[in-house]
Amino acid sequence: MLRGLYNAAAGMVTQERRHDTVTQNLVNVNTTGYKQTDSVQRAFPEVLVSMIGGGAENPSRTIGKLNTGVFAEESLSLYKQGALRETGLATDFAIVSELGLTVNGEDVPFDASGKYINENGDITYRPEAFFTVQDENGEVRYTRNGQFHVSESGNVLTSTGYQVLDDNNAPIVLTGQAGDLTVNEQGQILSGAGNGAGVTLGITVVDKPYQLVREGNGVFRLDATDGNSARVLAAGDNAIVRQGYIEASNVDPSQSMVELTAALRAYETNQKVVQFYDKSLDKAVNEIGRV
Repeated sequence: MLRGLYNAAAGMVTQERRHDTVTQNLVNVNTTGYKQTDSVQRAFPEVLVSMIGGGAENPSRTIGKLNTGVFAEESLSLYKQGALRETGLATDFAIVSELGLTVNGEDVPFDASGKYINENGDITYRPEAFFTVQDENGEVRYTRNGQFHVSESGNVLTSTGYQVLDDNNAPIVLTGQAGDLTVNEQGQILSGAGNGAGVTLGITVVDKPYQLVREGNGVFRLDATDGNSARVLAAGDNAIVRQGYIEASNVDPSQSMVELTAALRAYETNQKVVQFYDKSLDKAVNEIGRV
C-alpha cells in the first residue's frame, strides 16, 4: 500500500516542477531573446517483483516488473528561432540562423525544434549561434538578446550591463554617436567603431546548445566538461545579423497554457490518490486494529 503512496507523491512533486517550468516560460513571454524551457520527465528504474516464502512444492518465482514512480529529471531549452520585431534602433540586433550539420557526408534533417532522432533513438541537436558577451568577472558568456546600448565611454553593453565582444573577444567601443553605427548582415561594423576597421560583432556557434547552462537574464554559460565546443561564426554558415531588430521570445503562450492546465490536473489526480491511501491507512490503524 505504501508503495502506491510513494508513487503518487513522486507524481505530485514532478507535476509541481513541470508547473514551475511552464510558469517561468509564461513570465518571460515578452522577454527579448528568451528561449523556452521544457521539463523532461522520466520514470524511476523498474524493479522485478518476486513471490517469496515458497517451499519445495511452491518455489519462489518472478511475478513481473513494477514501476516505482516518476521524476522531473532535467529542463531543456528550446532554441527555435523567435519572431523578429523591428525597433529601428541602431544598437538593436537579432540573429537569424538555421545552421546545418553534416554527419558521415549527409546533412542532418532537423525538425522545426532543431532536433533529429535517428532509427536507434539517438538525438542530435542543431548548433546555435549567440552574441558573445563578457560578464562583470571577465568571463565569456552567450546570449540571443541583442538589445544593446552604448555607455558614456563608448562601450557597447547588453541590457544587463555585460560588455559586447567582437570576433576576437575584444570589447567593442564606439567613437561617434550610437545612431551612426552601421552593421551589415555578416555582423561587420562598417562605421562607428573605434577599435579598428573591419571589426565584427562576436557571434559564437555552440555545437551542443542543449548543454549550455542558463545563468539568468538571457545569458548562457558554456560547460565544456562533456566535450561541448564553440567556434566563431564562419562565412559559410547559414546565419545573418539584422540591425534595427530584436528577437522576441520563442514561447508559445497557447501551448504553455495547455501545459499549465495539464500539470494542474495531473497534480490533482495524484493528490486524490494520496488522500485515498491516507483514508485506507486510517481504517487499517483505527478500525481493523480494534477487531
